[in-house]
Amino acid sequence: MGQSRTIGDPDLTDAAEAVLSELRKRLGGAFEIAELVDLYGSGTDWASEIVQRHSSATDAAYAIDAAFARYARQASDFAGGRMQRVGDEA
Repeated sequence: MGQSRTIGDPDLTDAAEAVLSELRKRLGGAFEIAELVDLYGSGTDWASEIVQRHSSATDAAYAIDAAFARYARQASDFAGGRMQRVGDEA
């Protein structure tokens, strides 16, 4: 949902990119979906602060969700929306 809301809004796009950059710092290169879920579940106040610094938009949730959704696609166990299990072929 966040992805579609950021399209066409340069402020939200910039904010989502800033959150994405911070996700890369926090989780590094190789990570699994569970790690991303844990980070999201522990709270996104840090991400809201980033969005506020990079955007005048009031809907930080869209930029945050867009960043998490984009980063999820880079998880080592991401398989197009379903969990990839050890031994499954990609």
